[in-house]
Amino acid sequence: MSGDELFLGSETGTTAYREAMERATDAVVSSFDSTDNPYSGRSPEALSGAFEDPVIPETGTGLEAAIDEAATRILAHSVATSNPRCAAHLQCPPMIPGLAAEAMLTAANQSLDSFDQAPAATVLEGEVVDALCGLFDLPDVSDGVFTSGGTQSNFQALLLARDRYCHRQFGRDVQSGGLPPEAESLRVLCSEEAHFTGKQAAHHLGLGEDAVVTVPIDEDRRMDTDALDAILAELDTGDANPFALVGTAGTTDFGSIDPLTELADRAAEYDLWYHVDAAYGGALALTGHADLLDGIERADSVAVDFHKLFYQPISCGAFLLGDGDDFGWMARNAAYLNPEEHDETGVPNLVAKSVQTTRRFDALKPYVAFRAIGREGMAALVEETLNLARDAASLIEEATDFELLHEPTLNAVVFRYRPREAMSDAAVSRLNANVREQLLHDGRAVVARTEVTGVTSLKFTLLNPTATLDDVAEMLDVIRDCGAAVVRDEEVVA
Repeated sequence: MSGDELFLGSETGTTAYREAMERATDAVVSSFDSTDNPYSGRSPEALSGAFEDPVIPETGTGLEAAIDEAATRILAHSVATSNPRCAAHLQCPPMIPGLAAEAMLTAANQSLDSFDQAPAATVLEGEVVDALCGLFDLPDVSDGVFTSGGTQSNFQALLLARDRYCHRQFGRDVQSGGLPPEAESLRVLCSEEAHFTGKQAAHHLGLGEDAVVTVPIDEDRRMDTDALDAILAELDTGDANPFALVGTAGTTDFGSIDPLTELADRAAEYDLWYHVDAAYGGALALTGHADLLDGIERADSVAVDFHKLFYQPISCGAFLLGDGDDFGWMARNAAYLNPEEHDETGVPNLVAKSVQTTRRFDALKPYVAFRAIGREGMAALVEETLNLARDAASLIEEATDFELLHEPTLNAVVFRYRPREAMSDAAVSRLNANVREQLLHDGRAVVARTEVTGVTSLKFTLLNPTATLDDVAEMLDVIRDCGAAVVRDEEVVA
């Protein structure tokens, strides 16, 4: 291919771009039309065998052949996230407005680390952030930045919380001087159901996972505030220095939402940075269930993901601050990107708000989506999945060979396949673990596994607004089929 055919900017490039995008679009559509199943069932070994050709050949195959090869080797064996029987993880079917925006932002290739690399994109991100802060009723001084998702947002929250605390409590500028000698005493509190990235962040921040104090949950799988009070009182009388409290608005397994207002009260009483991980449940703010998020408006920081219940392509998240001045704990200036005189003249400076330098224009995706379908349209999609989860839970509860483990708060439904009531927990664990593997090999349904009180369980994460109760019933039948095969062929039930 000639240089003109490889880049936009000429008539030849425009023609090549249109042809490439049409061919890629045809490949995507064909991958959905070629099967009714959410997965081909290929094993890791079988997939590895398809990539025997060199990744970097001496001579290229041409773009048409490369796209066709990607279609047959990759798209054909990808999980079909838009299939209603793809219900394992917080991996949504991306909506078409978001896909269109993704194509636009990749072609424009703006980088949000300086205004001169992304003028309109920089301004638009600020507008979208302002709208999000308003959605969660954060104060007028709030601010935010787009991130790759909850992992990065949670990390950034604890980074700012740590540095603010070390400055105020120990007079230490961590950015220049590193951690103070007292760092071993720092503690973060979160629910035992909180996302693992809290502990991961503590590790990456030099505090160690032992710095995370997990608080027991109540019967609704929310943080137990009585237990929290006892732990805070104990820490207050000892040598530990708690500096952050993390509330979860939508746990990964059960979709549970911590009592956010009560946690805000504790954070205020003990002068803790209050972070709310709403990566999963943040979309409730659009719906008639927004009251479940009461208290989030008092957070020092909030994580929200758009590649979950806002139906945007991966990756797309945001990190919001109740007080935008708290970005100052990580700000820095680089002469070639954001010289100090830019701050004085009002040039937007997004790189000082992010742990990334080069950064995608992901704000375009929710912007286009919201402009296309509005708040009501987005809320209706979320409501569909919440209703389906409740109906699915009722269907499971009525079945004699399944065991429902909770009433859903969001759209996650956790259960076990237990074909005989007298089965031991050990046998149920072996059966459900093997059933889940058999399901993936079978390809007719993609379902998650987890552990509840030490017993392996199954989970539907019903993010797809087009899924129906018939689809859920079909997945239960597939589980029964695979379960019968496991019992017959592997004799796991004892």
